[in-house]
Amino acid sequence: MRGMAADKVVKAFAVTAGIALSVMPGRAVWADNLTDAFIGAYNTSGLLEQNRALLRAADEDVAIALAALRPIINWSVNINQEYTKTRSGSVVTTTNPARFFSGLTLTQLLYDGGASVLGKQSAQETVLATRQSLIDIEQQVLFRATTAYLGVLLQEETVQIRQNNVDLSSEELRASNDRFEVGEVTRTDVALSEAQLASSRADLADARGDLSTAQAEYLNAVGKLPGRTAGQPSLPNLPRSQSDAIGLAQRNHPAILSAQHQVRAFDLIVRQQRAGLGPNVSLGANAGVRENFDDDDYQNDAGLSLNFNQPIYAGGRLAATVRRAMATRDSSRANLLNVQKDITQGVTDAYVRFETATASLTASTERVRASQVAFDGIREEATLGARTTLDVLNAQQDLLDAQLSEVLSRTERSLAAYQVLQAQGLLTAERLGLAVQIYDPTLYYNLVKKAPAQISKQSKDLDRVLKALRRD
Repeated sequence: MRGMAADKVVKAFAVTAGIALSVMPGRAVWADNLTDAFIGAYNTSGLLEQNRALLRAADEDVAIALAALRPIINWSVNINQEYTKTRSGSVVTTTNPARFFSGLTLTQLLYDGGASVLGKQSAQETVLATRQSLIDIEQQVLFRATTAYLGVLLQEETVQIRQNNVDLSSEELRASNDRFEVGEVTRTDVALSEAQLASSRADLADARGDLSTAQAEYLNAVGKLPGRTAGQPSLPNLPRSQSDAIGLAQRNHPAILSAQHQVRAFDLIVRQQRAGLGPNVSLGANAGVRENFDDDDYQNDAGLSLNFNQPIYAGGRLAATVRRAMATRDSSRANLLNVQKDITQGVTDAYVRFETATASLTASTERVRASQVAFDGIREEATLGARTTLDVLNAQQDLLDAQLSEVLSRTERSLAAYQVLQAQGLLTAERLGLAVQIYDPTLYYNLVKKAPAQISKQSKDLDRVLKALRRD
């Protein structure tokens, strides 16, 4: 049964590794919507891989702390050369025996005031804190994917608007030339139209450059170049009020949960350091063979000892160690308060940003409608001689500004909505229901938490897991 369980663990890690390898830059894999961007970022993020490795290192700290409660067995070889000169009356005797010892030594902690147990508990709290930090990193990775996707979408729409403006400016230039030929306008009007067209072309070039920059960021964040985007993503379900969002964030955000576990870990370390000031009792044993190089004599040695130690004075190091642990604990408590305040502010900022973007989008949409009506009217009036070329160009610029403002507001609203999710601690692959192999932090921990020996079957299972993670 244990072998089957280990195989499942290895397969789970192997699948994760396989998915990550299957989506790499340069391959013809196209992300058309925000969900695809999420999946690409989750599967290819080096930042996630880095922090998963840090979590596995924290898992091993639990095994190391547990090992302090177990017997320590060493194979020992000792070669000893002595020199002794003895005088008894007028007789002087000199000896220089050479001895060889080979055998096993054992040390077992019997009592340390609970310091080792507290050390293990502290390591476990650190593991829980690191898991929450990993979730927070996951949120950062997915939000960066959101920003990258919406950035590409914004620049694509901007390029399209700029291109339409170039086409419109070309039409206006032709119309100005036609009216100039029949004497309806002056050369100045034609020059104004030429300047407008040149400016539109320059703005289009800038927009295409911004699109290339946005695509480069998308490649970095998602792991592949974007295809044609599918448009604005649907908005996620958001809380009914700002206070509801703050309440959920205070209970659920991984940064707060991580800080809480860190406080508990440092509390345990303070208790551990204080316990270390008390007595320490250990059992020692050894068994082996001792030989003399001077002759063929040997003897079988075996011994058993009970050792008691009580720290009394170490130059002030003992008290300083306790005070240092207390200061670190106090720092972690202050950090928890800061994190809670930062999360509250983050939710408030994101929620206000979403509401502002929503209102701005409503106003921008109405502005586009009104600007379009005004432009069409002024353009028609210009054909009848009631408006100048400058009036038409100004109306065209107003319409362009309104269209760009609408696109920007729509993108801002989508980005703010997902920022609200992140601020609440809800922007994770599991909560989003992404079609990915979710990384399970308990798989590796369950293999190492009992500190398996190197020669055990469980240790060999761990080697297979690590090989799958390294993707050798």
